[in-house]
Amino acid sequence: MRIHHLNCTTLCPPGGRLMDGRKGFAGPAALTCHCLLVEGANGLILVDTGFGLQDVLHPRPRLAPLFLNVLLRPRLVEESTAIRQVQRLGFKPEDVRDIILTHMDFDHAGGLEDFPQARVHLLADEYRQATAQASALDRGRFRPQQWLAESNWVTYPTGGAGERWFGFECVRDLQGLPPEILLVPLVGHTLGHAGVAIQTEDGWLLHSGDAYFYHGEMDLDRYRCTPGLRFYQKLMQTDGYLRWYNLRRLRELVRRHGRDVTVFCAHDSLEFELLEEREKAPAESPLRSFLAPVSESTLPV
Repeated sequence: MRIHHLNCTTLCPPGGRLMDGRKGFAGPAALTCHCLLVEGANGLILVDTGFGLQDVLHPRPRLAPLFLNVLLRPRLVEESTAIRQVQRLGFKPEDVRDIILTHMDFDHAGGLEDFPQARVHLLADEYRQATAQASALDRGRFRPQQWLAESNWVTYPTGGAGERWFGFECVRDLQGLPPEILLVPLVGHTLGHAGVAIQTEDGWLLHSGDAYFYHGEMDLDRYRCTPGLRFYQKLMQTDGYLRWYNLRRLRELVRRHGRDVTVFCAHDSLEFELLEEREKAPAESPLRSFLAPVSESTLPV
């Protein structure tokens, strides 16, 4: 399976290096909306969608003002949407047969309606939290305008019987998709938050969504996170204990299996740039070392 790394809209929150750790104090930061396009044997598979065409054309009714104008300030450009990037790669929108969501926040699910023929895979608890609209935060983060037209949902239980994968329990095979693609529950940011694991010729990729936000959180020598992203994660977490629990599990995964599994999140621009380059680089490129810390090679059980 060939995998393309797509940035489906750049987020420009205030704070500069206090947010993304990379720039001066003045001016906005730059965070990605890191999505994956997988070329499968039976069609294309998207992991998250970023923002969609209608978000670009009609942002005010579709996106909450707090996120649109204050906290994240997305740079809404039509050419950054998943559908336009799919077309630039030479595919048609209807070639996208399946979409896998790490969760249903507006910056991950905004492009769903650009691919109306696609099946949408996610954890059932995520669907329940998003549609319940129980709190002010939920009503801001989960935007029904982005997905009310969807009808082809496939949901999976968060707990109960499931597979094991590198020590993670309740991992789900996905209906109609290759066994090399798995849904890995990583609850905390939302009640049905999940990672998406994909086995490639070079090892596993784990798109961990918003289970963490900054590459320093996976640093095995010294945990670190920028003040801005630390604040934002606490603001957005549904269950703080489970978020930290799963963050620690991800760090342990990197420590023990970092040469077998490449872990990355949705919004870290450095991780995105390195993975985008690694897609084009030889297997022994030094670019691989940043995303492959010391590990013990073992089987995924």
